[in-house]
Amino acid sequence: MRLKLLSLALALSAISLPSHGEDLLDAYREARANDPVLSQADAQRLSVGENVNQARALLLPQLSAGLSLSQTTSSGSSVTRDPNTGQVVQTTANPGHSRTRDISGNLSQTVLDLSKIADLKAAHSQASAQDALYQAALQDLFVRVSTAYFNVLTSQDALAFAKANEEAYKQQYEQSDQRFKVGLSAITDVYQAKSFYESAKAQTISASNTLDDAREALAQITGKPTGELKKLRDDLPMSPPVPNDQKAWVDQALQNNPNILSEKYSVEAAEHSISAARAGHLPTINANVSYGKSATWYQNSNLHFRQPSSTTIGLTLSVPIFEGGATQSRVRQSIYQRDAAQDTLEVQRRQVTRDTLNYYRSVIAGISQVEAAKSAVDAGQKALDATRAGFSVGTKTILDVLTAIQTLTSSESQYSQARHQFILDKLLLKQATGTADLKDIESINALLE
Repeated sequence: MRLKLLSLALALSAISLPSHGEDLLDAYREARANDPVLSQADAQRLSVGENVNQARALLLPQLSAGLSLSQTTSSGSSVTRDPNTGQVVQTTANPGHSRTRDISGNLSQTVLDLSKIADLKAAHSQASAQDALYQAALQDLFVRVSTAYFNVLTSQDALAFAKANEEAYKQQYEQSDQRFKVGLSAITDVYQAKSFYESAKAQTISASNTLDDAREALAQITGKPTGELKKLRDDLPMSPPVPNDQKAWVDQALQNNPNILSEKYSVEAAEHSISAARAGHLPTINANVSYGKSATWYQNSNLHFRQPSSTTIGLTLSVPIFEGGATQSRVRQSIYQRDAAQDTLEVQRRQVTRDTLNYYRSVIAGISQVEAAKSAVDAGQKALDATRAGFSVGTKTILDVLTAIQTLTSSESQYSQARHQFILDKLLLKQATGTADLKDIESINALLE
């Protein structure tokens, strides 16, 4: 009996899974709500954004108030004697303790401080850099969910093929054993068939473990157990990237990739930090308004002193003269940090250029790979049928049949991987250019059934 491996693989897959399926959009929605990596990026974005409020606060009015209450205790009494006679002429009793209350208030406003202004600009640039990183994390979530999703599909196919492979080898082993028992084949055929069969059983176990791990990888992102997933339909649109020009894709990536934008903002922030460090050589002007009021009471006396309240208004000009070289050191440090940021930006540009070209070429090559893999499956099935027929009439050996089964299974696995990778490469290309969005996930989801 001729065995159709692909049909058997699909049948085994259908038997082992429920009748309803989760699609890619469902997985993305769960990941969007539960993924800790994206949540961490959002928290980091909000945290860095607070630096803008803190830097701006230093340029706004600063108001403070104070109230202090103190008590002073003394013991004994004071005696005054006549220097001529030595007689006591006056004795002053100890008034006990005294209490003093001070009330104060101060309002200050920065009038001119170029360092604080530059720090505010740097904080804005740092916040923009973090916003870009958050956008990169959002796009990365599209890719991570899709990759984990299709890894499950690929592992499911691999397990189905492994089971079909095992079943085919089992039948060949049983057939060889029967032929040997009736004297139609040698014991060598039995040993060869059994060797392939036992190896296929081990591969099935390995494929099952790989599938379990792939499911856990998707659950790690979505935060929920992975059930049955919808699969890619057979008639995939094998269209090249639009526009079909790799330079256009690279130009778009260099302009829109969020990681590049983040590094650009980091360079901008470093430039502002240099300005802030250099402003340490410049004078600052602050306006101040202060108010003070004080009163003192004595315990054993009717003495009660109230100081008149005082209000002071003025401008303070501070001119830095020498700080031991600290200002010059901060300037040099800021320049080095700017240079490092520029180098990081260049590294990111080159990496994005490489990734964009790689994914563009992968999409182009993927079209041919999918078509070639599909043809290999068709040819492998025909070769297996012909080899089985030849074996039944004695023109082919058992090893030929076993090898044909192995070749067909390998072709089916490559076809499955090529189809899934083609879809992922198109999404990775969009991510490299910074244009991946929910519409891409919806388009992929429309290819599932």
